[in-house]
Amino acid sequence: MAFILKKMRCKTIRPDCVKPSIILPRSVKVKKIASESRMDVSRLQISLQRLSVSDFSNSSSLISLNDLSSSLVGSNLHFFTLQELQVMTNNFSRDELLGRGGFGKVYKGFIDDRLKPGLKAQPVAVKVLDLNGSQGHDEWLAEVIFLGQLKHPHLVKLIGCCCEDEHRLLVYEYMPLGNLENKLFENYYAPLPWLTRIKIAIGTAECLAFLHGEAKPVICRDLKSSNILLDKDYVAKLSDFGLAKDGPQGDDTHISTRVMGTEGYAAPEYLQTGHLTTMCDVYSFGVVLLELLTGKKIVDRNRPRKERYLVEWARPMLKDFNKLEQILDPRLEGQPTMSNVVKTLEPLLDLNDIPRGPFVFIVSPEGNTSFVLNNSDEKGEEKEEKKDDKRQPSVTKGSTTTASD
Repeated sequence: MAFILKKMRCKTIRPDCVKPSIILPRSVKVKKIASESRMDVSRLQISLQRLSVSDFSNSSSLISLNDLSSSLVGSNLHFFTLQELQVMTNNFSRDELLGRGGFGKVYKGFIDDRLKPGLKAQPVAVKVLDLNGSQGHDEWLAEVIFLGQLKHPHLVKLIGCCCEDEHRLLVYEYMPLGNLENKLFENYYAPLPWLTRIKIAIGTAECLAFLHGEAKPVICRDLKSSNILLDKDYVAKLSDFGLAKDGPQGDDTHISTRVMGTEGYAAPEYLQTGHLTTMCDVYSFGVVLLELLTGKKIVDRNRPRKERYLVEWARPMLKDFNKLEQILDPRLEGQPTMSNVVKTLEPLLDLNDIPRGPFVFIVSPEGNTSFVLNNSDEKGEEKEEKKDDKRQPSVTKGSTTTASD
């Protein structure tokens, strides 16, 4: 349950909110907020919906970080002081610098319960707002609101934040393998294996499906390979939600926004109209998928003129099945040969005709075959069928066929 604050503008949050809120147990927070609600119903109102950035508009009221913390009840979000973050990062030492993005520099830090009681000892990533950069308080607030509430295995965890004077900082779980962009394009020792790339693509797609399936759909608006982080097992986690927006609801088909994003990843229709929908993220995901397949950056002005823009270069070959192999990353060994394709497809001959309903056909690494009927009484049960030389497999219209490694 989230407690929705009286609507107000994002920029009305006081910049002098230096006192961090104490993280209380959920039951204590609920009692505290309920008490405040009875005292000032106009300031807080209970809602079952997720808090969104739009809830901070059309008001001249002010709000402190304590109010923001109260509104994100149950999120376990911690508020740090600037001094605590300086201790974590060895005073933002250059030796701890992990990288730099649109928001600002990112440093590696370390938390233990002596510094912040109640937090387990762990490495963290601390993102510091560049006061001279293009992003600012609005993007910081968007990250706090979205990542402070949304939880998913493929979504980076926001541990806490800091709002002190003009300083804005964010504290995330540490992702030891960095981002996909660096692993894909700057890993000179060994290219990412095919199965690892597929794993990353699936994880990213699962997170997008979760975000788009929310009661209030969430649109990333800046999905790209540098915003996909990797843990030690190459599990993909989406990050950087400073440009994220709540998607259209009800009868609305889109929301109109100022065009934001990264060259090459933004959907053409969004660039032309400013109309933002979840399909804009789908386009961006397709671009990331193309980078995974080709091993090429989306825009590279060092390539020959016809190959500088990856989508334009690859589009003709994507339309011609006989040319698909030409776009695959040449650094990789083990690209499937036709003999491997035949070996994978041959088990289809062991299946009888499916009597009714769509199905999923599965090929295991050991070569075993099975199918699952999706709308029959036998749903969820796997069966193996004997070969029938007189019958060929047929697929019901609208069925899904998959091969898993």
